[in-house]
Amino acid sequence: MNLKSLLSGIRYDKNSIYGDILTPRLNYKWASKNKSSIVRLGFGTGYRVVNVFTEDHAALTGARDVIFSEDILPEKSRNININWNQKLYSKYGTIFDLDLSVFNTVFSNRILPDYDTNPNQIIYGNLDGESVTQGVTLNINSVSANGLKINMGATFIDSKIIQNNETIYPFLTEKVSGNYRISYAIYNPKIIFDLSGTVIGTHETPATGFAGYKRPLQPSHKHNELSSYLHTFNEIELFAGIKNILDFKPAANSIARAFDPFDKEVRFGNSGQVIPTPNNPDALSFDPSYVYYSNQGRNGFIGIRYHIK
Repeated sequence: MNLKSLLSGIRYDKNSIYGDILTPRLNYKWASKNKSSIVRLGFGTGYRVVNVFTEDHAALTGARDVIFSEDILPEKSRNININWNQKLYSKYGTIFDLDLSVFNTVFSNRILPDYDTNPNQIIYGNLDGESVTQGVTLNINSVSANGLKINMGATFIDSKIIQNNETIYPFLTEKVSGNYRISYAIYNPKIIFDLSGTVIGTHETPATGFAGYKRPLQPSHKHNELSSYLHTFNEIELFAGIKNILDFKPAANSIARAFDPFDKEVRFGNSGQVIPTPNNPDALSFDPSYVYYSNQGRNGFIGIRYHIK
């Protein structure tokens, strides 16, 4: 006999500024008798008041001035998602867990930063259109009786802004991302070997220059970490590992004019705009606000933990 359930709800908020807000939700779940296969369907709406200064670090840490073009309204969203989870059991004692999700979220009144109108400003305002985020997520996990565990996941995202019949793809939004973790345990003596990593696809970063200057797409990058843990007795744990095995670091142009962090060699006009010069033809200014990855290369670590019971 299959197991089915339907859950619906509605939330009511009364905001002192924005008035009455209703956010309904509906969820459906189907499960096989042994619960090895589960399907979920969900639909819901959302509402939130955005705090720009805590959610967008560039508003406080960057070199640009922060401008609000209007009295911003709360963001609203509607979401639909489908999830399928399947467990498989092999005759050798390995358990596989597959999890697949398809999602679509549409935002209205979304508050987005504008980096292009003025290269020395971040201009915030409500989007006059829709922002769409949709994609597929797949996760595969396995656990074997011999101590081997494998976790792998990948996400394919289509994130875009639709305004005035024009489609724009936001900065720092990659199409593909993935992660993995492989661990193997030896129980006598107790030693755990662990390899984990992430893979991020190409994305575009904002540029600080005159209109028309575009920084190139940043390349895909990978982060890998190799660790081993040696447990001795019950209270002491020794560990060692290597971070960023492939020694990936952002491209040299990921920070505009990194050699001039105080803009000593940058010329500004009367209104604060950067003026092109022979040694700065693209009219760039220093702006590290959106470094998309750590500048640390390959490094190792070793340590000891003592657990007090």
